Amino acid sequence: MKKIFALFLCLACLNNSLFAQAPNPTSGEIFLNLKKLNVLGSAMHIAAHPDDENSLLLAYLAKDKLVSTYYLALTRGDGGQNLIGSEQGEYIGIIRTQELLAARRTDGAQQLFTHAYDFGYSKTREETLDFWGKDLILGDVVYLIRKYRPDVLVTRFPPDERAGHGHHNSSAYLAHEAFKISGDPTKYPEQLKTVKVWQPERIVWNTYSRGFQNNAPSDGGSYVEVDLSGYNPILGKSYSEIASSSRSMHKTQGFGSAPNINLRKDFMLHVDGKPAKDDLFDGVDLSWNRVKDSGKLSQLIQQAISDFDLTKPSASVPALVTIHKELEKLDTKDFYVKKKKDEVQQLIQECLGLWFETNPTDYSASPGGKAMVEVKVVNRSATPVTLKGIKMMGASFDSTLNVSLNTFEALQFKKTVAIPKNLPVSQPYWLRKPIKNRKVFQFDDPESVGRPGNAPELETAFTFFIEGSTFIFTSPWKYKSVDPSEGEIYRPFELRPAVTVNLSEQVFVFADQQPKSVDLLLKANESNMKGKITFDMPKGWKIEPAQIDFATKDKYEEKVLNVKVTPPAGDSEGKLKVQVTTDRGTFSNSLRSVEFRHIPTQTLFPPAETELVKLNIENLARKIGYIAGAGDEVPAALRQIGAQVTMLDEKELGKELSVYDAIVVGVRAYNTEDRLGFYQQKLMDYVKNGGTMVVQYATARNGFLSNGLKVENMGPYPFDISRNRVTDETAAIKFLNPSDPLLNKPNKITQKDFEGWIQERGLYFASDYEKNYTPVLASKDPGEEEQKGGLIYTKYGKGIYIYTGISFFRELPAGVPGAYRLFANLISAGK
Repeated sequence: MKKIFALFLCLACLNNSLFAQAPNPTSGEIFLNLKKLNVLGSAMHIAAHPDDENSLLLAYLAKDKLVSTYYLALTRGDGGQNLIGSEQGEYIGIIRTQELLAARRTDGAQQLFTHAYDFGYSKTREETLDFWGKDLILGDVVYLIRKYRPDVLVTRFPPDERAGHGHHNSSAYLAHEAFKISGDPTKYPEQLKTVKVWQPERIVWNTYSRGFQNNAPSDGGSYVEVDLSGYNPILGKSYSEIASSSRSMHKTQGFGSAPNINLRKDFMLHVDGKPAKDDLFDGVDLSWNRVKDSGKLSQLIQQAISDFDLTKPSASVPALVTIHKELEKLDTKDFYVKKKKDEVQQLIQECLGLWFETNPTDYSASPGGKAMVEVKVVNRSATPVTLKGIKMMGASFDSTLNVSLNTFEALQFKKTVAIPKNLPVSQPYWLRKPIKNRKVFQFDDPESVGRPGNAPELETAFTFFIEGSTFIFTSPWKYKSVDPSEGEIYRPFELRPAVTVNLSEQVFVFADQQPKSVDLLLKANESNMKGKITFDMPKGWKIEPAQIDFATKDKYEEKVLNVKVTPPAGDSEGKLKVQVTTDRGTFSNSLRSVEFRHIPTQTLFPPAETELVKLNIENLARKIGYIAGAGDEVPAALRQIGAQVTMLDEKELGKELSVYDAIVVGVRAYNTEDRLGFYQQKLMDYVKNGGTMVVQYATARNGFLSNGLKVENMGPYPFDISRNRVTDETAAIKFLNPSDPLLNKPNKITQKDFEGWIQERGLYFASDYEKNYTPVLASKDPGEEEQKGGLIYTKYGKGIYIYTGISFFRELPAGVPGAYRLFANLISAGK
């Protein structure tokens, strides 16, 4: 009982999300937004991942040039590492999506995505485009260029081997290919139902030399020099300061940065289109001349800018209403007219300080259920405003009011509304279907391409009468609460399945035919739920009982249930799937909340299932000490093969270590854990006295020593950490010495053990180890030299020290049988 609650509570509570609502813009920010009304240009920055972007360039474009600025990241960073938790795959992608959105709120750009899933490091463009499907992702880029009409495309990488990563290379290549065809109506003609063809003026590469040094290009070609070291007196910040705050949002990647207040110039190397001579937007008319009959409108906007009073933004509302009326006289189908109408309406709200919210009194409900909401509207200016009506879209409420809003007098009321049964649960749209071959996301609505998140299913439309005109503002429902130490906290309102079931482990490993107890956590997300739980089992597996009846009374009530699972005699793999049948419908979802202090709570509803693995495995290491690193699920995997795992914090490291059969160090621990610098000698003495130490990969950065580590040497003898890796998860494995003990005791490792691996073979392999260490395996990516540093070991005194770059942190949670057998050999090496 204690174990299962520890598992689920850590997901839901440990890293409590303390995400405050974005504050109302300052008068200076409102003034910049007002000036932006007279700028009709845009730029799109294109790269592959979260944190690839040049945040300084984005801040400069959005807040100095005042053009509409977009960052198109082809992926959500799903294949990246995680320095602050154990989330991997689509879960780290969820976090990094939110980190990007936080970065964009800081630097003023807008965030876009494609179908592409970050499947991990790729060494070539050819492999990347083969996995993603060139036509699909190219079509996405073309669609987004047509939809947002950038005048200039800026790539972060070159379309060749200098980009390093195959994803980086591909981002530049696809950007250039899209530039060439986005204006051609014969290319992707199905898109023209919702967008029009568009030809950007030019595409440039935001060049860099080795180490991202911003030196002038030396390989020929025309380029434009852009001074990014400006200071914005209206905001009271330099663009470098804004960019460092934006960059520091990438906390999972350890990218916190300080502003560079020195001179900073970037160079934009011409790639295609009309070359620029002096300015990135040479030849682009950024004025209202782009729109027919807009001369008067431009004058009205300029007058509003001249008359703007920083101490009284509401005085600009009459002028803004006039500007809005003038926009309605123009072609309302025109791209710029529609865009600027939205901007003017937003400015009216900002200048008035007009506040309107719909806050459910609980953070979730289920389709077909009910929710009590509190509506609050406040006019925080002296300008007369009338609230004409409120309509809750997606829910059953529509009311005509015609209430004058007195300054600072809140209009508020509570209402219980029905939630339609046909609304989907709040699963991210790109995860509603399985990730196709773990390479691309699948979603049906083509207009979802680019969207960072779901369109609101539940929102409220507020109709106001302001200065003789009617305006409708919409706002999504948001739950809010008060944290005693942090103040007011906002959280997305969730639509949940009426019942969810979580299983206690991601994978259950059976070394024999003895049954294992599997715990289930049933959670009722509505009150008075009852029904039955049934199971779908792989062939040959047995479960008892085959059905569990349940009844709950209270909303959020939880019940811990138990079943006994018995494996077949031979090796077998499959999934245990759970289904819940109730009078509210049939459900097969689990619930997983991703919560960190720097992002809003994200709740997902993946399938209620777990991996079942029956394999021939022996483990001789019964007591394991584990030093956690940047976060992984290896300890849970070790417990699955019969090990008793003790997490070695400072207190435990201070005790006698000889009680452990092996000590395992988690991924990147030598990059992130300061305490290793103080206990390294004790760990080496442990090995010298007969212990076995297994160190998982570290990287040569993020530390305070010149080698990027918390210690001078990770092992008893020196070796270096390279950036070498094998990205092909199917790459052939060579046994350098088939009789090596690590390949034979207690489990005989064969080629079959390297089947079914995911994402990669390994990363950050050891180098310069030959003098004192023995390599065990060799592998390589196509066309490359053989890599032998993925698994090395040495005898030191009476014990054994092992370093491995093999991606056990991915393979073990995925239930890869051979990874379990090989890891069992590593921790059993001293037996």
